[in-house]
Amino acid sequence: MEKLLLLGAEAIAQGAIDAGLSGIYAYPGTPSTEITEYVQKSSLAKSRKIHSRWSVNEKTAMESALGMSYAGKRAMVCMKHVGLNVAADPFINSAITGVNGGLVITVADDPSMHSSQNEQDSRYLGKFAMIPILEPSNQQEAYDMAREGFVISEKYKTPVLIRITTRLSHSRYGVQRKDLLEENILTLPEDPKQFVLLPAIARMRYKILLNNQKNFSLDSEVSPFNKYIDAKDKSLGIVACGIAYNYLTENFPNHICNYPVVKVGQYPLPKKLINNLNSECGELLILEDGYPFVEEMLKGFFDSGKTIRGRLDGTLPRDGELNPSLVARALGFQNKEGLPIPEIVVNRPPELCGGCSHRDVYYALNEAMKTFGEKKVFSDIGCYTLGALPPFNSINSCVDMGASITMAKGAADAGLVPAVAVIGDSTFTHSGITGLLDAVNENSPVTIIISDNSAVAMTGGQESSATGKIKELCLGVGVGPEHVRVLLPLPKNHDEMVRIMKEELAYNGVSVIIAQRECIQTFPKKKKIVKE
Repeated sequence: MEKLLLLGAEAIAQGAIDAGLSGIYAYPGTPSTEITEYVQKSSLAKSRKIHSRWSVNEKTAMESALGMSYAGKRAMVCMKHVGLNVAADPFINSAITGVNGGLVITVADDPSMHSSQNEQDSRYLGKFAMIPILEPSNQQEAYDMAREGFVISEKYKTPVLIRITTRLSHSRYGVQRKDLLEENILTLPEDPKQFVLLPAIARMRYKILLNNQKNFSLDSEVSPFNKYIDAKDKSLGIVACGIAYNYLTENFPNHICNYPVVKVGQYPLPKKLINNLNSECGELLILEDGYPFVEEMLKGFFDSGKTIRGRLDGTLPRDGELNPSLVARALGFQNKEGLPIPEIVVNRPPELCGGCSHRDVYYALNEAMKTFGEKKVFSDIGCYTLGALPPFNSINSCVDMGASITMAKGAADAGLVPAVAVIGDSTFTHSGITGLLDAVNENSPVTIIISDNSAVAMTGGQESSATGKIKELCLGVGVGPEHVRVLLPLPKNHDEMVRIMKEELAYNGVSVIIAQRECIQTFPKKKKIVKE
């Protein structure tokens, strides 16, 4: 088979396709987006008619993938780490139901919060669900683990989690493909009650999950992704997880470490390998990109007073992503750093594109709010979150997908009136509709501005589930027709936008303003496609 130059995210996608994938389900979220985009662009995936349309949110993606598994087909669901929070209900319960066709959940974590609200480590949720976890150290392993994940999933009838981080997802390396497998045929579960989680059935399914724990551990002990790499200098033993193994070997000539290493790529932790390391070495150093997940467990495993160093004791920083320089310092090596950045070079903060419709929305909103006071605008996840920065300084919150509407409602319940929510079109259908229904049910004095640019613009302009549907959705939820206002956000319409915003801000009830103009980045691309 051919060798390809792939991002880590793309390697997972190609591995899944070659493993007989029938459907991939996802909501765009950096650094996971490229997995689904690769399948969408793949001629092989198109010829096989592999499902690859974007889902409304991560919960619907997870449930759809579980439904495909129910029908016996191999399915993958992809998301970033905070998306796993949204999908947590079906994710945790899928460990209880088990699977029929192979089901792999790929989650891309974002240490250092390059494009995220937090740094959470998805390995904790995988352990919480008590399912096998795979963590590649390079692009080839990412490809191999996508294939192996389906094998493990169908062997034990369990979902499998693949966890990657930003640096692996967005870096390229050569990947050797393997034979292309046929898709599974349509088959229904042998146990007709397997997916019916009534308490009596769920208790039986839970016992199956518990009984499988010893099998998961045995698999980890013999996994090709877990290795004991011996060395002469036993003063230090190193546990290197996922991409941290690459950061370790970059500090040694020929990429051969001077100390014994347990390379971890599959969880549960291979206890025999780590016990061997512990018995032979003077102290342990734990390298992992993310939280001190393994470090915490090893401090519980060993009650011998042995020194275990890592993120918890300050050998490595408690926050941020790992890198070769940090590993070098942890090893006591002299770290070579470049020249300091001159003071004349100033970091350029992110800003909204020139001509972006969100700009016109914020200019109008700022003027309208002069009548009603400051610190009353709640916002959401999207490009428009940049409204928190100069020159706008328009918004006062950004917590999670959909929180703008519910936080505005809660603030209004507390007496902060008027309370304003600014939310994007894709975020509105992702998680905003239910909050709007709460507000309608209580006729809360909130004004919701849906800045509709007809795209999931922040992650690259993917299709929005909301396009062409927002007004009807708001009316269907129960917002009064006279208080659903549609605007065209352009500089020439500024005065009209201010007037309408003031009218709705003064209304003692739920109002929705839909500011509708296509993203300045996606419009030329769509126009080009139409011409072709």
